[in-house]
Amino acid sequence: MARARKPATGTGATGTDAPASRPVWTGHMRLALVSVPVKLYAATSSGPRISFHQVHEPSQKRIRYQKIVPGIGPVDTDEIVKGFELEKGRYVLVDPRDIDALKIETRHTLDLVQFVDHGEIAPIWYDRPYYVVPDGDLAMEAYGVLRDALTRAGRVGLGQFVMRGREYVAALKPCGRGMILETLRFSDEVRRAAPFFTEIDDDAGDPELLDMASELIDRKTAPFDPKRFEDHYTEAVRELIEAKSHDKQVEIDEGTDEATGGGAKVIDLVEALRRSVKGAGKKSGGGKGGGSGRRKAG
Repeated sequence: MARARKPATGTGATGTDAPASRPVWTGHMRLALVSVPVKLYAATSSGPRISFHQVHEPSQKRIRYQKIVPGIGPVDTDEIVKGFELEKGRYVLVDPRDIDALKIETRHTLDLVQFVDHGEIAPIWYDRPYYVVPDGDLAMEAYGVLRDALTRAGRVGLGQFVMRGREYVAALKPCGRGMILETLRFSDEVRRAAPFFTEIDDDAGDPELLDMASELIDRKTAPFDPKRFEDHYTEAVRELIEAKSHDKQVEIDEGTDEATGGGAKVIDLVEALRRSVKGAGKKSGGGKGGGSGRRKAG
């Protein structure tokens, strides 16, 4: 009998409650012969950070950045390739289209190949979380069975999948009424901790101090409430901007067509992008960047 549809619940975070407009990945989770169609949605978003533009104060004009070759000046984007430095002054040049051709062909399947205890994976291995949502009513029962089986066993499911041309290791775990998938770092992406802690003594020190520290920890122990922690710095910057906006507003010259000191014109970013898109369109017909030659994931 299929389970009744239940609204998803979060992890206790207090961010926006609105679901993402579209999933970042759609495919199947597979355990042996059981296949569950699912969608992944980003579980986190960037906070309301305040960003600044750089302004040349004497002229009150925006500072722009260009890609410049010494002795030549500004260059077009389609003239730029990537260079890997073999040794000082010696490079291998690689066309970006060749790199694109190496992207792993997208497989819309996450095979669960191993299960580990819930606390066995150290936090340092976790990278980015995603909410896992059943894709359609027919997926509900199998989704619920997998979720409840993981909860009963106290296990985390491990597997690999491909998203946006890159391969990821994934950990699948229950999350309230739903499930959450967290991408994991590969083994060569995490530094060993031992070299950093070599000089630290194993001895805890004065037992009396240890007792006092333990008592303080006990006194301050409480359930986690993310609302208690606020971004005081961002709020202070926002208040500073608000205070200055009443009497220190200036008109900034956004023009980019004036000549630079070297006689070269500053390239308008929008126009440069428009030219790049046109150039890419002309090359796409006979280019080498097609997906047919991509290496398939295991």
